[in-house]
Amino acid sequence: MRHDHVISAKQLSRAGIEEVLDRAAEIAADPSAWGHRHEGALLGLCFFEPSTRTKMSFTAAAKRLGGDVVDMGPVGSSSVKKGESLADTVRVVEGYADALVLRHPSEGSAKMASEFVDVPLINAGDGAGQHPTQTLLDLYTIRESAGLDDITVGIMGDLKYGRTVHSLAHALTNFDVRQHFVSPESLELPRSVRYDLHEEGASIKEHKTLDPVLSELDVLYVTRIQRERFPDESEYRAIAGEYQIDAATLEDGRDDLTVMHPLPRVDEIAHDVDDTDHAAYFQQAHNGVPVRMALLDLLLEGER
Repeated sequence: MRHDHVISAKQLSRAGIEEVLDRAAEIAADPSAWGHRHEGALLGLCFFEPSTRTKMSFTAAAKRLGGDVVDMGPVGSSSVKKGESLADTVRVVEGYADALVLRHPSEGSAKMASEFVDVPLINAGDGAGQHPTQTLLDLYTIRESAGLDDITVGIMGDLKYGRTVHSLAHALTNFDVRQHFVSPESLELPRSVRYDLHEEGASIKEHKTLDPVLSELDVLYVTRIQRERFPDESEYRAIAGEYQIDAATLEDGRDDLTVMHPLPRVDEIAHDVDDTDHAAYFQQAHNGVPVRMALLDLLLEGER
């Protein structure tokens, strides 16, 4: 990971993933020991889209390592409003920070921006493209609950536009994982993603409903059906209703089934799941801090 931009899950090797996850486990075991690790370092935050968990966890990660953040702030109050290009924005912020975190609505934006800066740039989501740091904390959560080899993972919901899905599916090909994808036909995996997974030798199957595969799963990764993608509200409601789970649904799953969600959720996971042993999505969100601390530590270590 040293000296690298982190743009896509496709660039993550098994060794690179394990290096981050192992470092995250060390940090989680004794967070206070890392408090002066990168004293004086500054992380530049460039968020062109709203964010709660990603932005706050990167901020917490930088500060828990002894550093701090400089934040571009809302797009509407930045020079972007005046017509400044993305390339110029990251070039400017690079002068204030030791590493950059970028979220942008356009797919491919992080790759393009990385070509204009010399400090490490981390993709925090580029449209429907990739979200590699979410994937790293997802993998950490899976490893803690089920391990990362000889497991079966189901991914359900919006597989077409879900960048967390695309990143996770690619990263899982580094491990011995059977992947099942559950979605309506209109939101199934993009052809390009499916092609890449086949090229990487992934074991994948696609389904229209959860029922046929639920009992086989070690992990169920649920994503939101995105209402804004549907021109007709009734079509959305008909589809979304088929991709909701509750505590009763999970009675047909394994006792040790882990249910995950990148959040925010709407109604795809009922609140009665929260009180079951299956629910891991809040711990998953909490894992964002040690995992992003680990990633920043490795990247900034390479800059020293």
